[in-house]
Amino acid sequence: MQVDIFNIEGKKTGRSIELPEEIFGVEPNNHVIYLAVKQFLAAQRQGTHKVKTRAEVKGASRKLHKQKGTGGSRKGNIRNPLYKGGGTIFGPKPHSYAFKLNRKVKDLAKISALSVKAKENSIIVLEDVKFDAPKTKQFVSILKNLNINVAGKKTMFILPEYNDNVYLSLRNIPTVAGTMLSDVNTYDIMNSNYLVFTESAAKIFTEEPIAAEA
Repeated sequence: MQVDIFNIEGKKTGRSIELPEEIFGVEPNNHVIYLAVKQFLAAQRQGTHKVKTRAEVKGASRKLHKQKGTGGSRKGNIRNPLYKGGGTIFGPKPHSYAFKLNRKVKDLAKISALSVKAKENSIIVLEDVKFDAPKTKQFVSILKNLNINVAGKKTMFILPEYNDNVYLSLRNIPTVAGTMLSDVNTYDIMNSNYLVFTESAAKIFTEEPIAAEA
């Protein structure tokens, strides 16, 4: 897959990069994308929900009346779940929602997600950006030059390594997120309208296999 490299003014530099077909040109597997996104969202859940059982609510532990001979149903104490203020039966307890996916499934999910964005022509390669200091206004200007509507489109800006000035420049833009290539996951890819790779980040695909964190 041949992709043109743009400069910060939104113009083609005359250079291009060949992104590997085995990563950006496969037939997307929608099911594994679903599984990877589901795993990511499940891991975000705190799972701190909790209700009190009859052993934890307030109330005396004495039996309300004798077992037999009253003509009524048998009862335990006032903490019985059938009474107001009683404990809850089979209520939720704190637990993790996380589940495991095999590494090959996560790899395929990420590759499928990248292929989806490639088919949608949503991948942009930008020459390496260098800021002497955090400059949000300048960063917004770069995205506008690339015809990206920062007000209505989500953008994932992908770098080869952490750059403090770049991250500080984009963090106040609600629709833009920045990440290192090694940290990109399937959810981030599918949740973005555009993927903007810096030239150095894009070249990593031609040098080594894709990272498998999904």
